[in-house]
Amino acid sequence: MNDATRAAQEAFGELIQSEYARIERMKADKEITDFGKLEKIVIGVLPGDGIGPIIMKEALKVLNSLLAPEIRSGRVEIREIPGMTIENRAARLQSLPDEVFEEIKKCNVLIKGPMVTPRAGEPWPNLVSANSLLRRGLELFAAVRPIRIPDKNIDWTFFRENIEGEYIWGNKGIQVNEDLAVDFKVQTKQGSERIARMAFDFARKNGKKNVTIVTKANIVKLADGNFIKAVRRVGEEYPDIEIQERLVDAMCAKMLDPEFNKGIEVIVLPNLYGDIVTDVAAEHQGGLGTASSSNLGNKYAMFEAIHGTAPFLISHGRGDYADPCSLIRAAGMLMAHIGYGDRKELLDRALDICTITERKLVVTTDVDGATAAEFTDYLLEVIERLKK
Repeated sequence: MNDATRAAQEAFGELIQSEYARIERMKADKEITDFGKLEKIVIGVLPGDGIGPIIMKEALKVLNSLLAPEIRSGRVEIREIPGMTIENRAARLQSLPDEVFEEIKKCNVLIKGPMVTPRAGEPWPNLVSANSLLRRGLELFAAVRPIRIPDKNIDWTFFRENIEGEYIWGNKGIQVNEDLAVDFKVQTKQGSERIARMAFDFARKNGKKNVTIVTKANIVKLADGNFIKAVRRVGEEYPDIEIQERLVDAMCAKMLDPEFNKGIEVIVLPNLYGDIVTDVAAEHQGGLGTASSSNLGNKYAMFEAIHGTAPFLISHGRGDYADPCSLIRAAGMLMAHIGYGDRKELLDRALDICTITERKLVVTTDVDGATAAEFTDYLLEVIERLKK
């Protein structure tokens, strides 16, 4: 055995040992937040980078309007948390600075704008994803993304496993020598079962009769095969819900085919596939700017847009024309999560009017369309109209 092989084996052994400790933490993670019993709910605000602060300003207008009685009474507090800009993270050489994370953990839920994850060739240190660190640090194991395309009879809710898969060791691959590099995919029984249980619970509570598992188990035999087994094992506790399977490549290619997608309502899938498939679905819905995501754990939750920081818009002076709907929809999901589902329903009705039926103002990300602020003012006018 040569030195390179021996070093690679030692590095892999250390990674395996770290997973044993994480599995024990999952087994012990039993504390579940009951928002109905909290005297005060603290909403932490992370504006993000690029267009993040621009669209966050609009999302906060909506939150402050719809939660106005609770904010006045002190039941809800909206608290901005500084320190998560790419400039500060780069200066600190920390994707998630320690003191910022301590402030984040003092909140119950978060609303987050898009954040820069540096790539090769960009003028930033090669920091790991702040999004991934937040999800892992707060144990936000479920990314829940709704997709609605009414004219295609599509009303789907995706449950993407949010921590494991290809992402958990994304920066811990092994460069064995100049000819060989190895990255990893991680699947655990505990991680797969808890995302499955959240998907089945949602299906039952919302009158859904189908959970569809999306993998590439015909090729990725162990990790994806075990994921399917875990979902089906949990599904035995829900005999009223049908389980079916789709392959990820077919799902991306044929999701709008009514014969292929027949019966699909709730979709559960591993991390990387979930990232890709939900982005494809969001494009069919109307673009990434229309889609939002909730990141749920037992104790904390985080709500965000699923798109990036839009550097092109910023560099061309068109940031004010970014579509704020993604983050506004995330604000709606946040309100429902903390117990104000009626406010989300009102917001959804207003968004349908503003983006589908009435469409007096359209955000097109160019100077011929409405600005983010103009659209939000229009949305708030429609909300007030619906209240009467």
